[in-house]
Formats: sequence, structure tokens, C-alpha cells
Amino acid sequence: MTDTVKPAAINPWDLPGKTGTSYPAPHGADCMKREKRALGDVFGLTQFGVNLVRLQPGQISAQRHWHSHEDEFVMVLRGKLVLITDAGEQDIGPGMVAGFAAGVPNGHHFVNRGTEDAVYLEIGSRVEGDGCDYPDIDMLLRYVDGDYRFVHKDGTPY
Repeated sequence: MTDTVKPAAINPWDLPGKTGTSYPAPHGADCMKREKRALGDVFGLTQFGVNLVRLQPGQISAQRHWHSHEDEFVMVLRGKLVLITDAGEQDIGPGMVAGFAAGVPNGHHFVNRGTEDAVYLEIGSRVEGDGCDYPDIDMLLRYVDGDYRFVHKDGTPY
């Protein structure tokens, strides 16, 4: 048990933002300017993660993907995005929400086709062993020997 008391409320914009992605080349080019602030980590949350994301015009949130074990929930706070799923495209804006259940093979991501930054919250469960499938490209994320690794669809590593 720690003697340090964490703040109960913060201004998320005071936190450092992490820009870019861990995708292997060339799959990260369209999300290199994506900026995330890990809000859940500040409070020591372990059951779910919360990120405040700023997506610049022309950028994508991620490669289109779906999770094996992790639920995802997104709420748009500012700007306009295009949600692309297996069902097609849908314009979404402030106040709109989207959710993706674990294990449902419905590849999804967001694209900022506008002229202004978009800001949204993304919330996901933190399930060890989760994996991602990327239906549009030759890439999978797999949990191997206690670590996450990107591999090709035939299982060979990047």
C-alpha cells in the first residue's frame, strides 16, 4: 500500500501526449500524428484503460482491426470522424458513441477527413492475452511468451 494520495481530478491536457504508433513499417504511416493521453494510468486503473485521443486531419485512429478479448468504447468530444467498419462508413461527431464487443470480427477504425482536429475518448478493457486481427493488411497482434508482438498472417514475425 502506498502513502501517496493520487489526485481525484486532473486536467487531461496537462498530461504529456504520446504521438505515433507501435505498428511496424509501413503500417503506421497514416497514424504517426495521432496523439494519446493515458488517463486511466494517472489514477492507477487496472481493469480498463482510458485514452484521450487527438486525431489530426488526414490521420487514422489505427489500422482497421478487431480484438479477441477486449471490449472497446469510443465517445467523440470534438470534431468530425468517419467510422469505417465491415458494414461501411458512418459520419460521427460530438456526443456520438461507438462500441465494439470482444471477439466480434468487425474490423473498425476512425478517419479524420475534415479540416480540424478531432478529439475522442477511447475506453477498453485490459485483458491480458488479447489479440488483434487487421483484416485489410497482412498483420496480426499476438500475445507470445508474456509480450505482444506483431506478426504476419502466416505467423512470421515483423
